[in-house]
Amino acid sequence: MTNNQKIKVITFSAMMTTFIIVLGFFPAIPLGFIPVPIVLQNMGVMMSGGLLGPKYGTISVGLFLLLAFIGLPILTGGNGGAASFMGPTGGYLIAWLFTPLLIGLLLRRIQALHLNSWWWELIVVVVAGIIFVDVAGALWLSWQSHLPLFTALSSNLVFIPGDFIKAVLSVMITRRLRRSLGFDDMFILSKF
Repeated sequence: MTNNQKIKVITFSAMMTTFIIVLGFFPAIPLGFIPVPIVLQNMGVMMSGGLLGPKYGTISVGLFLLLAFIGLPILTGGNGGAASFMGPTGGYLIAWLFTPLLIGLLLRRIQALHLNSWWWELIVVVVAGIIFVDVAGALWLSWQSHLPLFTALSSNLVFIPGDFIKAVLSVMITRRLRRSLGFDDMFILSKF
């Protein structure tokens, strides 16, 4: 990767962190039966792995989570601080750190197999951005809230339709941005 490409990717990493923060300004939708609301910030997390690859996507989300952990009110609803990571949503937040890594590595793999279609990319985002996050979040929720694991897992079913829409939008936007920004070649070259 050339120096100009590196500067471009680092700049877009910072912009992606900012985008995830901005998505937090949209109000959460509380569900009532579990203490985890529906939020838009997970769409930014999905996009970071698809746009920036495993290394810079993870750095972008890691920076966002670090800022939230130290107390900046950048999580949906103006939340922040270590208590957010210890509460019912903590498992989802921790899973967000690994989501761009998984998405980026799986996308690199399907590109190497020449399966670079919209559908394959959507499958990757659904597996790493929805299923992985929901299972990790449910495990944490079960432990933290003393819910039976089956109840915690089944309560996540309410997130699936909205998360699927966010995954579709994420794939559409990132594919368009990668083409227009010239990230297709750099995406393959960015090694983790």
